[in-house]
Amino acid sequence: MKNFLLLLCPMVALSQVTLRVTSVPGDTPPGAVIFLAGTVNGWNPSHPDYALTPRDGIYTITIPEQTGEVSYKFTRGNWTTAEGDAAGGHLPNRTFAFTGKPQTLSVNILSWQAEPMSTAAANVSILDDEFPVPQLNTKRRIWLYLPPDYVTSDKRYPVIYMHDGQNVFDAATSFSGEWGVDETLNELFAKGDYGAIVVAIDNGGPERLNEYSPWRNPDYATGGKGAAYMEFVANTLKPYIDANYRTRPQPQFSALIGSSMGGLISTYGALEHPDKFLKIGSMSPAYWFASEALQDYISRYKADLSNHRIYILAGINEWPKMIETTDPIKESLKQKGVKKENLFKLYHPEGTHTEAFWKATFSEVYQWLFADVAPGKP
Repeated sequence: MKNFLLLLCPMVALSQVTLRVTSVPGDTPPGAVIFLAGTVNGWNPSHPDYALTPRDGIYTITIPEQTGEVSYKFTRGNWTTAEGDAAGGHLPNRTFAFTGKPQTLSVNILSWQAEPMSTAAANVSILDDEFPVPQLNTKRRIWLYLPPDYVTSDKRYPVIYMHDGQNVFDAATSFSGEWGVDETLNELFAKGDYGAIVVAIDNGGPERLNEYSPWRNPDYATGGKGAAYMEFVANTLKPYIDANYRTRPQPQFSALIGSSMGGLISTYGALEHPDKFLKIGSMSPAYWFASEALQDYISRYKADLSNHRIYILAGINEWPKMIETTDPIKESLKQKGVKKENLFKLYHPEGTHTEAFWKATFSEVYQWLFADVAPGKP
């Protein structure tokens, strides 16, 4: 079985965990296939390697030797048929931890969650369900947030490009909670903030690790398409947005923000395309996924970094590997010319590797990134 370990530290030889689902809801369709979706497979709701095996009314799956904590849910193949709580509502992520010994855990599926209502604000829309991505020979859904006064003013706005678009605005499309970026920016606008456009790009599901790292990770046999992905963002998507919306296209008004693997690709993207992006929001960055390659890339970096503005955020309660690999990257960026006042690092004492943490801290990240530029018209 091939496992795509998305958020945890690299694997070491610890004992497997077997999950036994001993009861399922009465409305489960006959012959339904139940899947595990979680941090072990990029939250893919229908990964064939994570289909549970049914026998005599019991469904089982064994997760091979890994380390750390795993977050997960059960689905019937997509997020509109994810498990719910006893009332059919939202069920928080389940978790288990590898302990170094074999474990068998029995669980019950209480309900299949009713299709969630959209939580996206009225000023969020789908730019395109199938926006062409020629660099990767695919198509991708693109979300668009426009400030509350976009249609009533002639203002031009900074633009934030965000990854994992499924999680940015809408709980109905998120696999583990939304960031609430639309609500946060609307609240800030009501308090006098100038406003910003947000463009959110859906991840590619099973291709997420491939597309969010320019370098291949041999332990996971994935990664390496990040350069092509960023070519799309910088040279296909951004020019389209700048041509069709009232943006401030200069790089000092353009940010890349993402979490985990999204933090890795945001950091790489603004370094690789400094003529397009000078602001980086790197939240709980998975630098560990390609730490040596990223360090080498920065060590050979020739362009001017004095105008980049970078906010690095991680939680003390995240894995030690994240802290261990974040500090050296921060120091390398300083040595290569990022000004002290333009590089902010925060290890939050209550931070966890969750959308709830990134949602709670998005406002401060956004405001700090754009504090150095006057928001008025060019």
